[in-house]
Amino acid sequence: MPTTSPTAGPEQRRLRGWQTAVFGAQHVLVMYTGCVAVPLVFGAAMDLDKRTIGLLVNADLLIAGIVTIIQAAGVGKVLGAKLPVVAGASFTAVTPMIMIGQEYGINAVYGSMIGAGVFGLLVAVPFSKLLKYFPPAVRGAAVTMIGLSLIGKAVSMTFDDQPASGSHLALALGIILVAVALMRYARGILRQAAVLIALVLGTAVAALMSLTDFSGVGDAAWFGIPQPFLFGAPTFPAAGIISMSIVMLVIFIESTAYMMAIGETTGTDVTPKRIARGLAADGTSAVLAGLWTSFPDTIFAQNVSLVRITQVAARSVVVVAGGLLIVLALIPKLGETIASLPGVVIGSVSLLMFATVAGTGISTLAQVDYRDNDNLLIVSLALGAGMIPIVSSDIYSQFPSEVQIIFGNAISSAVITAFVLNLFFHHLPRRRRRPEKHSPTTTTTPDKEVTV
Repeated sequence: MPTTSPTAGPEQRRLRGWQTAVFGAQHVLVMYTGCVAVPLVFGAAMDLDKRTIGLLVNADLLIAGIVTIIQAAGVGKVLGAKLPVVAGASFTAVTPMIMIGQEYGINAVYGSMIGAGVFGLLVAVPFSKLLKYFPPAVRGAAVTMIGLSLIGKAVSMTFDDQPASGSHLALALGIILVAVALMRYARGILRQAAVLIALVLGTAVAALMSLTDFSGVGDAAWFGIPQPFLFGAPTFPAAGIISMSIVMLVIFIESTAYMMAIGETTGTDVTPKRIARGLAADGTSAVLAGLWTSFPDTIFAQNVSLVRITQVAARSVVVVAGGLLIVLALIPKLGETIASLPGVVIGSVSLLMFATVAGTGISTLAQVDYRDNDNLLIVSLALGAGMIPIVSSDIYSQFPSEVQIIFGNAISSAVITAFVLNLFFHHLPRRRRRPEKHSPTTTTTPDKEVTV
C-alpha cells in the first residue's frame, strides 16, 4: 500500500518500488505513440531518410524524458511545476517547423526553435500573470486549429499522396476501428494503450500485405547517444523565430490548462509561480530541442487523464516515466524501427490523434459563454482565418517569406486573430455613449398630468 505522512499531498505520496515502476511504464505507454508521431510526420514532410528520422525519434524521446523529470522533480525554485505531469513533443510545432524548413532550410528550423525557447524563458513569468487574455475562446480556437491543420498531413502519410487503394483504405479503417473498439470496451491499461495496440496490430497486418521494410533496422546500433546539431550549425531567420514564438505561446496555453487540471485532480494549489516554473520548463525544452534536433514539449493531456482515472498522483511515478524515456532514447535500433513503420499505419494512428486534438479544442469552445457578447464573432473569425491557408495553400505566395511563414500557418493565423479580437472586444476601453436627449412630453392620466 502507498505510504505517506499525514500532511502530504497525493503528489508526494510514496509507493512501493514495483508500483512506481509499473505506473511509470503505464505513463510511457499512454504517451509514446503521440510523442513519436511528431518526428515521423515532420521527417516525412521534409523527405528525410529513415535513418535520419530514427535519430529524430531518439532525440525526441531524450528531450521528453529530461523535461518530464524537470516538470515532476523541479530544479530548485527556477524550473518545473513539481506536478505529476508528463511532457512530450507538441503537435503545435509541426506545421510551422515544416514551413520554416521548406522556406529557409532545416538548420533554420532548429535556430528558430532555440530563439523561441529563449523567448519562452523570458516571458514565462509575465505570461503566468496574464491568463485573462487567453480565455476559453482563444485557447479553444487555437487547439481546434492545431488538430484541423494536421489532419491533411495524416491523410497524406496514410496514402502517400496517392489516390486511396482498396487495400490501404481497408487497413487504415481497420486500425482506427481497433483503437475505437478498445477505447469503448476495454478497461485499464488496455484502454489507455488503445492507440499503441492498434499501431502494433496494424503493423503486423501491413507486414502480411508486404507493406513493411525493416531492412535498415539490423544495421542500427543497440546503444547510442543522440547527437547535438545533427544537421549542422543552426540559422536564425526573424520570421521563423516569430512564428515559433507564437507556437510557444500556444504551448504555454496548453500547458497552463493541463497544470490547472492536474491541480484540481490532486487538490494542489496551482499558483502563478508554479505555473511560471512549468512554463519555463517548456521554454527550456525548446532550447534543448534546438540543440539536439528534437521538438518543443508540452504537457500531455492523456497523462493528465491517466492520473485522474487511476488516482495515482505520486511525482516519483512520473520521474520513473521520464527515466524510461531517456533509456529508450539511447537505443538507436528502436528509433530505426519506429521510423520504418509503414506510412498507412502511422498516418491512420496520426489521423485519430489529430482528430482528437481538434475535438479537445471543440470541447474547450463548448465552455465559452456566447450570450450577449462578441465571443461567437471572435471564435468564428479566428477559425476562418486559420482555415484560409488550409483551403488555399498558395494564397500568400506573392507576399514576402516572413508573411508566408507567419500567416501561411493556420495555427499562427488563428491565434493572432483570436488574441487581437479578444483584446479589442473585451479589454480595450469602450467609448462612452452620450446620453440621449429627450424632449419633455406630457401624458395624461385619469387623475393628473405627468411630465416626462
